[in-house]
This record gives sequence, C-alpha cells and structure tokens, in this order.
Amino acid sequence: MSEQRPYDLDAEQEDALIESEFKQLLDGYLASPHRKKVEIIERAYRFAREAHKGVRRRSGEPYILHPIAVARIVSREMGLGSTSICAALLHDVVEDTEYTTEDIEAHFGKKIAELVDGLTKISGGIFGDKASVQAENFRKLLLTMSKDIRVVLIKMADRLHNMRTLGSMAPAKQFKIAGETLYIYAPLAHRLGLFAIKTELEDLSFKYEHPAEYERISELLHKSFASRESAYNEFAAPIRRKLDDMGIRYEAKARLKSVYSIWRKMETKHVPFEEVYDIYAMRIIFDCPEGMSEKELCYKIYVMLTELYTPHPERTRDWISVPKANGYQALHVTLMGQSGNWIEVQIRSRRMDEIAERGFAAHWKYKIGAGAEREDSELTVWLKTIKDILDDPTPSAIDFLDTLKLNLFSSEIVVFTPQGELLTLPADSTVLDVAYSLHSEIGNHCIAGKVNHKLVPLSQRLASGDQVEVLTSKTQHPRKEWMQILTTAKARTRLRKELRREMQPMIDKGQALFDKFLDENKIEKSNEVLTSILGHYHISSRDELMLKLGTGELSLDNYRDSARGESSFMKRLLSLGSFGKKKKKKKASAEPDALTRVISDGKHEITITRPEKVNTKEVYTLEYHNNGRNFMMPDCCHPLPGDDVMGFVRDDGFVEIHSLTCPRAQLLKTSYGSRVLAVEWKRDPEALFIADIQIEGIDRQGILQDLTRAISEALELDLRSLNIEAHDEVFSCRLSVRVSSTQDVADLLRKLKSIDGVKRAGRIKV
Repeated sequence: MSEQRPYDLDAEQEDALIESEFKQLLDGYLASPHRKKVEIIERAYRFAREAHKGVRRRSGEPYILHPIAVARIVSREMGLGSTSICAALLHDVVEDTEYTTEDIEAHFGKKIAELVDGLTKISGGIFGDKASVQAENFRKLLLTMSKDIRVVLIKMADRLHNMRTLGSMAPAKQFKIAGETLYIYAPLAHRLGLFAIKTELEDLSFKYEHPAEYERISELLHKSFASRESAYNEFAAPIRRKLDDMGIRYEAKARLKSVYSIWRKMETKHVPFEEVYDIYAMRIIFDCPEGMSEKELCYKIYVMLTELYTPHPERTRDWISVPKANGYQALHVTLMGQSGNWIEVQIRSRRMDEIAERGFAAHWKYKIGAGAEREDSELTVWLKTIKDILDDPTPSAIDFLDTLKLNLFSSEIVVFTPQGELLTLPADSTVLDVAYSLHSEIGNHCIAGKVNHKLVPLSQRLASGDQVEVLTSKTQHPRKEWMQILTTAKARTRLRKELRREMQPMIDKGQALFDKFLDENKIEKSNEVLTSILGHYHISSRDELMLKLGTGELSLDNYRDSARGESSFMKRLLSLGSFGKKKKKKKASAEPDALTRVISDGKHEITITRPEKVNTKEVYTLEYHNNGRNFMMPDCCHPLPGDDVMGFVRDDGFVEIHSLTCPRAQLLKTSYGSRVLAVEWKRDPEALFIADIQIEGIDRQGILQDLTRAISEALELDLRSLNIEAHDEVFSCRLSVRVSSTQDVADLLRKLKSIDGVKRAGRIKV
C-alpha cells in the first residue's frame, strides 16, 4: 500500500480528520430516535481503527474512513441502530485482518458477530473484487437475508460508498463495478424499497458508463432550472393555499427525475431532452392528526387537487389500499397543469414517506399498529420467493442472475383468485404464472384459465384487477416452450426444476458420454473446457449439452472422428484441457490460423486480428479500417465509433465489443468482470458501419423522395435498406445507412428533422 496521505495531510491532521468523521457519525446517531448505546459504538470504532491501522484505500486515504462512511449511511440514510452501526464499522475486519468471527463475538456479542460473519461470507465473487463466474456468493447473500435482512442493508451501504468513491479505480474496474451495480444492486435496492439509494446507484453507474451523456443531461437540467422552477411554483401555489386553508400540517416539494431516468426515457421513447415532460413531480407529505386515518386524509387532499386541476382518467394509482410488494404506499394522481403538461402529484403521510425512501429499513420503526403485520408479511413473502429461486440447484450464473432480475425490478399488477385472495405479480404475468405461484403441481398440470369468467389460454397476459381461475388436467405435463410465456422468477424456477426432473435420466446418460469423451482424449474436466464446447456448438447451458448427448442429437465422437487433424478448435480443446499440458495453452493460441479470422459485412471481406496479449488494466485501443480491425462485433448490438462501449476477452482470445446499453454487456460485466476491457476508438473515417434509423411523421406526397434525397445527396451516405409504411396519414420509416461514426448519425438526424412533415427521427439502439 502507498503511504501517500490524502489531501497532503500530515499524521496529526489525518488523525484529526478520522476523529472528526467518527464524531459526525456519532452526532447523527445521537440525533436519531434510537436508544443511545454510544459505548459499544465507540468500542467498535476503536477496534476497527486498530485492526485497519496502516492500511490505505486505492485513493491513498486511511482505510478506516471507509467503514466509518458505511456506518454513517447505515445510520443516517437507512435509519438503523447501534447493532447495524457496529457491524458496519467492523464489516471488513474478519475479511482483511487476522481477527476472526469468534474474536468479534467475544468483544461485541453474538448478534453483531453474526452480521459481520454474514458480510464476510459474501465479500468475494459478484460482491467483491474477484469476479466469479459462479453465482454462489449471491446465493449466500440471499440465504443470509432470510435470517437477518440487515446484512443486505449494510452490504447496500458498502456498495453505495464504493460507488461514491469509484473515481480512484482503473477504467476497466469502474466498468465492472458500475455494471454489476446497475444490474444487481439498483434492482435489489428497488425491491427493498430503498428509493433514494436506488436512484443514486443508478445515477452513479450511469456517470461512469456514459460520462459524456451524464454531463450533457446534467448541463441541460442546470440550464432549464429557472424555467422549470417557475412552472412548478405556478402549479404549486394554488395547491399550497388550499392545503393551508384545510389546516393540514404538510411539506410540499418538487421531485426531480434523476439523470439516469431521463436518459432511459430518451433512449426507450426515442425523444430528445426537450420532449421529456415529466422531469419533475410534486410530492405532498402530511402529518396525520390524531383521530384521522392516513387513507382518509390522502383522499381529502386528492379531492381538493381534482377540484383545482383536471386529473388524467387513467393515471391515478392507489398504493395505499394495495401497497407495492416492497412496502411502498402513496396515492398518485396526474393533473393537467397551466402549461398544458401533465404533472404527477404524490400524496403521502410522514410514515409512508420514510418507508418510501428507506424501504424495509424503516419498517422496524413502525412495527406497532395495524400496518405492521402487512409490512412484515410482504417482506416474508418476498424472501420466500427468493428461497424458491435458491432451491434450483444448478443454474448457470447468467441464468440465475437473469431469473433473479425478473423478481427484483419489475412493474407490478394485482390480480385476485376466485376466493378473493390478492396476488401481487410482475407486469405481463400470465395465467401460467398464477398457476405456479399457487403451487408447483397446479402449474405443472395447468391447461387453461378463466379470466373474469372468460376461458383463456394459459399464455394469456393479465392486467391489474383481473380475477383469475386456473384450470388443470392430470394428463397435462410441463413443456419446455412454457419458459417463453412465463414472467415470474418463481414460475421459471419451478418449471425448470420439473423439466430437469423429467429429463434427468437423459442428462445423466449424456454426462456419462461426456466424461468418457474427456477420459479417452486425456482432457481434464474444467469450466474452461466446458465453456469452449458450449460456445463451439452454440449451446447455452451444461444441461442442454448433456441432454443433446444423451438423446443422440449430438455426438462428440462423430465430431472428433471427422475433425481429427483438421480442426483448430479440436487442437485447442485438446491442448486446453489435457492432463499435465495446461502450459501449452499459450503455444496453441499462437498458431497462425488462430490469430486472424475473416468475415464479410456484405460489401467487404474484413480480417479480424486477435491480440497476442491483452492487459485488462489498460485501455484497449479499437483500431479499424475498411478491410481489417482488432475487434469483433457480435449480433446482439451494433455500436458505432463514438458510442460508449466496452471490450470483452472471449475464450478464443479475440476481443469483442458491446454497447454499454446492450443487455449482454450487463451480464458480462456482472458475471465475467475480470475479462472486461475499457476501450477507446481510434477513428478512421474511411471505415463504415451500419446504423438503423426510425422516422415518424405526417404523410404527404413526395415525402419519400425528400427522405432519400437528404440521405444520398445532401450527406452522401450509402443507403442500405429503406422500409416505409403509412396509416391514416401518419407514416413510419425504418432505414439502414453506412456511416463512419455517431457524428454522421447526428448530422443525418438534424437533416431529417428539418424535412416538412417529419415529427420524430432517432437512431435505433439496443
């Protein structure tokens, strides 16, 4: 570790800084409603400071500042008490020093030791610096959650502080950490109701993945602040007067849409910043007087609002009668403001607001009362769903994370059984999802359903308020294609488990054939060998490979006989896994036929060069020209020079690039972080790439000629395809052009938008 001190402080100044940071932690705790267990917190701080003595973070600052900062987040931003604060202060002691969990228990008791132990067990893999291909550490986290959810809350605080200080890390490490934060931590924060933390994690991830866009949108928000504030004050003034007249104690404030949320809307809706109209909403937080229910006062305020402004008929949301699965409660109404834009107003009690911001972390404060049983049961139901996912014994890491993601970050609907039981499900859930949510056997034998007393197929998508009856038959059995119509993680896990049970004999047979193939060729069994075979045959999982072998659909013996002496893949496979021959891997990868690969883009033959050695700690330069480049572009996304991209070192040593918005990129960063590269474009204006453009507008005679003229004549771009459709005087056009960079696309979009009749034009991205 470097001995460089932060901010050029000497030892005395540094000591004063540490003590000052701890004092701020203690002051915040003393101002909270918790019992004042100051002595144990001070002991935990002294213990952690001594344990981490002399150790520094990558930024050069003393390591102890990190656990102090985590403890402050746990205390001030989550509202947790002394046990969690002590565990936060001690969370890295067992992992990074000579002290053991037994030492922690001896000094601080069993409960704090259990929390520290839980945090230590999940310190590696997906939640640490070592990028594990396996999802085992995530499993450990979720299992620990079912015992004491404070473990995941402290882990969330740990990640939040790491994201706040991510600037000191290498670019590739920033990509990895930001990627898994956006893919796992932000959805997990959302699911736990930690809205403020979820929003900050998203914004920080976006800042490191798309720095230019982050700065651009931030600057646009800054420039439009005055006009936005004026519009808000104009809208809010009549509401404030009415609330004052009603004698309500309240706080009214503007809720600004986050930079990441604005960008996501611009990307998904293909609209510019100027057309994002819901940048702010109004939030009314009231103190409920004695003798009146929160729900009653919410609706009194709602009636007052609808007397002032016209409500949107389809955008009123009652999350009070039916709270969200993460405990969120509020009444939302969207009103037509004076400026002609729809503005959302969120009505909450003080209790609802604290739970909305701090989620399950705030529930303990409100365990007394009628709402406590419901809040606790919602948490219990969600943790039970997580346990169902964990019961699936052998998913791949990516399948596991994907399945979990379904349950973490999804819009929700509420449906009812014929008996009136309420079920909260992700949006787009089907009758089959309902069947599996009730019981595995009901799902396995589901043949159809009745939705609002009407017979529907098991693939029928449901809407909030539907009454759903599941119909079953003993002759029905699960089918693999059902996986395509399921939305919930629980249903997918239960179906996968049943399919595996039915296919297990064939999978076992395939495994025996696979093991025999490895033994006969003296190939040592390893994840790298299995990954190479899966990639070669374009098979997504181990079970699928074994099933194909077991049923005879695939034969490794036949492939070996036909390829012996000819296949570079077979040579590489044999050298990759042969007993006692692992060191020959470098020699095999240096063969001339493995250094290059030739592909066609429909117009040119392109030679792809494989780098001899890639240093993942340095920025990899993407070099290209018309007939050659040092990277590959997979089919999942088609980035252009100028886009924010990442590199990934494949099993065969070639570097492939992905747009940072590509779903595949998110999975790679989360599961294979050690092979992710920070990259930069080395521009060559002669090299061309395909860009897809979507145009919408008012149809008129001559519009097609104007479009093609703008493309081919004014900008001299090579038009590859064009498809235009018109319905009721409105047209939609999709075209593909060859461009050298995102700047060409920007120039084209400006030209297209200037054409009479064109209302919207944007690039289609992943």
